[in-house]
Amino acid sequence: MGTKGRAVPRVVCCAIPIARAAGKILVVTSRKRPDSWVSGVRGTITRFVITIPTPATTYHFYELDVAALDQDWLERNERRREWVDYAEACKRLEWKSELSQGLKLSSLAPPRSH
Repeated sequence: MGTKGRAVPRVVCCAIPIARAAGKILVVTSRKRPDSWVSGVRGTITRFVITIPTPATTYHFYELDVAALDQDWLERNERRREWVDYAEACKRLEWKSELSQGLKLSSLAPPRSH
């Protein structure tokens, strides 16, 4: 079934941390995959992006406008944070198709031609 022994898929909320004025996205390394990147930081949710269901997990994506970053944060010794442009964020999230898809539907994505 793909649910790793769970009766129902797990639910994951994914924040896309954005510095709108700079046009940057904050990426944070994954604890399980230190060379891979995940987005996420606390802030104000400003926009729902998409829900992506898979057999094992249901992902809910939201845009998060970031006002400031704390230098002392819970996982600072386990993760790295870095502001990058949209294209670089896409490259760093390629390892996980759901993360990549969520980012590509965000408001920082270039307009798609029809």
